[in-house]
Amino acid sequence: MLPGFKYNPNALLLGVIKKETTICPVCKFKREYKYDGPFYSLEDVEGICPWCISDGSAAKMYDGEFQDPANCDEVEKEKYIDELMHRTPGYVSWQQEYWLSHCGDFCAIVQYVGWEQIKHLEEELSEDIASICTDYDLTQEEFQKCLLNEGSLQGYLFKCVRCGKHRLYVDSN
Repeated sequence: MLPGFKYNPNALLLGVIKKETTICPVCKFKREYKYDGPFYSLEDVEGICPWCISDGSAAKMYDGEFQDPANCDEVEKEKYIDELMHRTPGYVSWQQEYWLSHCGDFCAIVQYVGWEQIKHLEEELSEDIASICTDYDLTQEEFQKCLLNEGSLQGYLFKCVRCGKHRLYVDSN
């Protein structure tokens, strides 16, 4: 059974954990799952198993991070930052991943989305959508047309780990 990740509970669905045999460079065990996402380290490391992400040994061994701390919302506690940077698989984005927060803690990434996948959350996401429209100089209607899963304006749906509120981040290719 795969380890659970507070901030990335859907790593397999998101494709950053893949069912593919590997010899993990950290634990040296033959594993049936490997990490295929961002890892910031001086060394080019491949084939890390989810268990060595979960226990922090991969980040420690390679003095690396699974998320760039400069590309995260602020949170209340250092332990949240440590868990996200060193014990949570990242996600893949067009430009640079950005991790949202809510209620003083990081949110969990839920899925990659286009407008069709989130239109039922329009009211809940209204603040994020307004901010995105301002940042990208889009009208609400233009935003809805442009936001396509695997399109040039890609959405990333997050969910607060404390209250369950959804948040939205986007980037473009």
